[in-house]
Amino acid sequence: MVAPGLGAVCALLLLVRAPGRGVTASGGGGEGPLHRTLLSPDIGRHAGPGGCSHRDPESDSAWDLEECDSAFFTFREMDCEPRGSPACESIISRNTEKILSQAKSLAEQKRLPFVTDDQDTNEELAIGYVLVGSGLHDEAVKHFSSMLQENADLVSAIYGRGIAYGKKGLQDIKNAELALFELSRVISLEPDHPEVFEQRAEILSPLGRISEALSDLTRAIQLQPSARLYRHRGTLYFISEDYVAAHEDFQQSLELNQNQPIAVLYKGLTFFHRGLLKEAIETFKEALKQKSNFIEAYKSLGQAYRELGNFEAAMENFQKALMLNQNHVQTLQLRGIMLYHHGSLREALTNFKRCLQLEPYNEVCQYMKGLSHVSMGHFYEGIKAQTKVMLNDPMPGQKASQEYLKVKYLREYSRYLHSHLDTPVTEYNIDADLPGNFKDHWAKNLPFLIEDYEEQPGLQPHIKDVLPQNFESYKPEIQELICVADRLGTLMQYETSGFLPNKRIHRAMGLAALEVMQAVQKTWMNSKVRINGKTRLMQWRDMFDIAVKWRRIADPDQPVLWLDRMPAQSLIRGFNNHINLIRGQIINMRYLEYFEKILSFIKDRIIIYHSANNPRGLSEVKEALEKVHKVEDLLPIMKQLNSKTRDGFTVNTKVPSLKDQGKEYDGFTITITGDKIGNILFSVETQTTEERTQLYHAEMESLYKDLTAKGKVLVLSTELGEADAVCELILSLVYYFYNLMPLSRGSSVVAYSVIMGALMASGKEISGKIPKGKLVDFEAMTALGSEAFSKTSKSWMNLRSLPASYKSLPSVSESFPTLRAMIEVLNTDSSFRCIKKS
Repeated sequence: MVAPGLGAVCALLLLVRAPGRGVTASGGGGEGPLHRTLLSPDIGRHAGPGGCSHRDPESDSAWDLEECDSAFFTFREMDCEPRGSPACESIISRNTEKILSQAKSLAEQKRLPFVTDDQDTNEELAIGYVLVGSGLHDEAVKHFSSMLQENADLVSAIYGRGIAYGKKGLQDIKNAELALFELSRVISLEPDHPEVFEQRAEILSPLGRISEALSDLTRAIQLQPSARLYRHRGTLYFISEDYVAAHEDFQQSLELNQNQPIAVLYKGLTFFHRGLLKEAIETFKEALKQKSNFIEAYKSLGQAYRELGNFEAAMENFQKALMLNQNHVQTLQLRGIMLYHHGSLREALTNFKRCLQLEPYNEVCQYMKGLSHVSMGHFYEGIKAQTKVMLNDPMPGQKASQEYLKVKYLREYSRYLHSHLDTPVTEYNIDADLPGNFKDHWAKNLPFLIEDYEEQPGLQPHIKDVLPQNFESYKPEIQELICVADRLGTLMQYETSGFLPNKRIHRAMGLAALEVMQAVQKTWMNSKVRINGKTRLMQWRDMFDIAVKWRRIADPDQPVLWLDRMPAQSLIRGFNNHINLIRGQIINMRYLEYFEKILSFIKDRIIIYHSANNPRGLSEVKEALEKVHKVEDLLPIMKQLNSKTRDGFTVNTKVPSLKDQGKEYDGFTITITGDKIGNILFSVETQTTEERTQLYHAEMESLYKDLTAKGKVLVLSTELGEADAVCELILSLVYYFYNLMPLSRGSSVVAYSVIMGALMASGKEISGKIPKGKLVDFEAMTALGSEAFSKTSKSWMNLRSLPASYKSLPSVSESFPTLRAMIEVLNTDSSFRCIKKS
């Protein structure tokens, strides 16, 4: 027996891929569940057994034929060009004479795996391989089986039969088991051939047996390292979310063969998934240097810029991908989602409609189409699209998509909004109207399994959809109001990775700030306001509810709900606002600036703990902590210092009371768990329990009472000190709001719009932008107290006297009294006119 022939003709490269049939885990050529985001760039479609599945001849996929060199269906040493060469034409003919002729040619050249010294045997083997390549898999199995009846240890026949079983389709588990059995037999007879281990790995991986597949690829690399083997193993590490190991393998692959755009792309994606966006961008650019028409690289580059918050650069690269292939569904989907979150709903809708023309059953595009329509007030079209998603029930054993989980909540909320389109927003209360269990399940993103739930009424024909409103149709004073709101809204934008500017949110929260200003001014002048169907003096929650109202309607996808208005049973258990800062190898870049601050706090708490409980070992603790410069280094040190630490520990922050000096409330909890560096969870969370909520409410009620009293004095006074005292009270009140985190979503921007509005009521305008890398909510949560938060905030606010023109602005609540009016103004395009006015 001689070694497998690794120089098989290139024809076999194509013939083993039956035309029009994919070889994904399901046996078909369709996209798998990984098509929806950059997190898995077409792996589901391109990386089935053998690394190559069905390929659209019109597409410019990263997996060109030169990449489809897996040993399972091909032979590595190609001596012909895949495209156009007569030697590479598919051998599809089922004509017996042609099959025999082609088989004889292969046998004479000994370009077969595991060739023998006997020419007749080689010709018989070659017939089996030609049958495989012709798509006659059952015939190939029978042919190899008849040969094995004569010689049970004929390695090439065992190998060929394993290939034939694999080609029959892995959707039938019997085929997969038989293929694995045959390949294992080959390995037992010929244990030193890397391509067989690779082939077995490529059967194992679609079956979810990743660790076994990795073991086989590692063995193959030990036997004969190659760029392809490192790339294949890196891909499996990537799918397993071991991005560090994946990066190392892609790097090794590129050192052996630099010209691999697909390996460069995946190397970039290992950076992307770890939150290292700038490194990812540079690597995607390297891939494009190797392959200028690489759609996947342009798409990934666009998504990386989107994550950085660079809208213009993201649009440019998505556009380049679509110029190469205007029907690239994933790019259309990603660009549409970005446009939606940029507040460009009409443009987003165009992308989702095009996506659905190309792929009618795309759940993401269908859901986002429905959401875009509802956001713009097109409820009939919106609910029609939502219903289509609802009808797409997951198969038994299949995990439901995020869109499927969310869509019934969105449909019910859409019906509610539609029924209240023309009711003054002062006459109803969403938190009181929506059923408690509905709100609880929606906020927690649970499956829609709510006992005795009564659906919202269907759409009522007499309530028409929201119609487009031209900016010019508004009176000049309303136009001015809109332009001022747009400018104020931009001052609330975070200049931090992961925060995309959203012009719809900017306008909504700018209008919220102006409405807060006007409502607070009324209150300080002893005027009552209309709230929830009642006329009364405004309380602290009412002030925040103005901002909540605008935040809700700006994006109906997100449940912006008061947590203390949830069912009593939910409050007893408590709600957790949870943020992962590091999960395994994934770093949340949004909060990177606060890692050092949190680490310093943890060190201080550890020293305080040991001072009280282990004074003798305090010097050892301090010495050990001096060597800790990263959060990831802390867990091993803690395990050395305290045997009880085991898999992790928690540290709680405290929030000092202004009302009761010396008293402290629970802040947030820092958790670090894991067994080693690279496999840790570093997170923060706030627990919104009933007891904790009541303590914070008492603090805020006390501050609001003082604020109202000081505000009334300020209205009648010109003393500078009064304005400063009011400013301190506003920032202190919002400091406790930030630490309480009382909303299911949107607490941060709601709070900042209240700061801006209340300060404007006091005659002060914020003119400074939030510094790059700063998050106001985290500034409050990590501050030592309200005074520290106030000092930090004022350092960038650049407070100045409020322009006199603000006093003559129309009333926001009277200008936009209904949901219809609010949606109309958010839909209105004013960019050109506002630029001219400024």
